[in-house]
Amino acid sequence: MINRQILTLDEFTIQQYRKIPNATGELSSLLRDIGLAGKRINVEVNKAGLVDILGDEGTTNVQGEDVKKLDVFSNNQMVGVLQHGISCAGIGSEEMDDVVIFNDEISNDSKYVVMFDPLDGSSNIDTNASIGTIFGIYRRVTSPGQPASEADFLQAGVKQVAAGYIIYGSSTMLVYATRRGVNGFTLDPSIGEFCLSHPDIKIPDNGKIYSVNHGNFFQYEAPVKKYIDICQNKTKENGGPYTQRYIGSMVADMHRSLIKGGIFMYPGTTDKPGGKLRLMYECNPFAFIVEVAGGMASNGKQRILDIVPKKLHDRTPVFIGSTKMVEECLSYWKESQ
Repeated sequence: MINRQILTLDEFTIQQYRKIPNATGELSSLLRDIGLAGKRINVEVNKAGLVDILGDEGTTNVQGEDVKKLDVFSNNQMVGVLQHGISCAGIGSEEMDDVVIFNDEISNDSKYVVMFDPLDGSSNIDTNASIGTIFGIYRRVTSPGQPASEADFLQAGVKQVAAGYIIYGSSTMLVYATRRGVNGFTLDPSIGEFCLSHPDIKIPDNGKIYSVNHGNFFQYEAPVKKYIDICQNKTKENGGPYTQRYIGSMVADMHRSLIKGGIFMYPGTTDKPGGKLRLMYECNPFAFIVEVAGGMASNGKQRILDIVPKKLHDRTPVFIGSTKMVEECLSYWKESQ
């Protein structure tokens, strides 16, 4: 028997917008469209080893990274559901050089644009590690009724109205945040619906897990090295000991931090001082989610959500997670100034 105390994603989003005066339901419709794309991607992720969908596609994306076949499939699914829906005026994708404007009568009347990474952690596809989809939703700055423009996409992350991710792991989860809170939904394969499983998620103020690529240690700036040394030497007397966990998929590492507490760091290096992770497609969505959940996100010198992008594919260092851990990390940046 179906437990009617458990809300599906559709039921939950409808309940939420009914509480908001003058809500049109457009954002709820957009979230349901993204959920549909996630279900389709999930099916292919689960059978990737059985069909010719593993491995490199044979091209590189705008980031100069090898494109995986599943990257292409996931990107096509996200573009397809958003273009054929009624709530999106255009999209920006980590896999595409430029934005795509949905220039038709219905799309031009839409209030929102969406930025997404269709398959984060795709380098892990061939080894069956957790991967995911990340998205951020912005209200247009141009007037509805006309095609969207690039200005609608080049907004600071604080302007997001919602953000979220879908993680394809031992179970498939969709987690999304609006300013009203963060909620998680687990896909029930028996009915094909995302069901509310993690209501009102709050990230712990502190944690004992730090996540960083230790192989780059000697390329990090002095404040980062100092904080990592501190993490390695934590004892019971000063809040430790700490554990290092690093999967190499931001979705997987951040999902753990959101649930259990911790800090995720992807600093700049001597080779890439501006950082590697994309501001618009990865850092902004997670910064929005984490801040709504009670955490912090910084590039070491500035709040992530306050950064005004200059280009669609800007990168940034990022230090994100439990407030007390991020604050301690940032204290070493202040000492170095």
